[in-house]
Amino acid sequence: MKKFHIKKGDTVYVNAGNDKGTTGKVLSVLRDKDRVIVEGVNMVSKHTKPNAKQPQGGIIKQEGSIHISNVQLLDPAKSTAQKPVPTRVGYKFVDGKKIRYAKKSGEEIK
Repeated sequence: MKKFHIKKGDTVYVNAGNDKGTTGKVLSVLRDKDRVIVEGVNMVSKHTKPNAKQPQGGIIKQEGSIHISNVQLLDPAKSTAQKPVPTRVGYKFVDGKKIRYAKKSGEEIK
């Protein structure tokens, strides 16, 4: 099984592609395809038939997936709203439990 440093619910920085420089929350991780779906990133138009939810049908905008190598976790300690600080992820054992931590600040990632 593949191992990823990004999990559902993490706040990430997009470092490549059309949405480079944007940040968003990870909605889901597609492990078999090495991709993630990030909130507000890579918006695609989907044509839908009329159904119970959308009686009119039509075109809806939704997030498309992007490759996991094009996102980086945001450092919880150093990031601000004006300046996001991407970081690499490390692992260490504390009290017998394996935790993730930001390599730039050394702070634990919740």
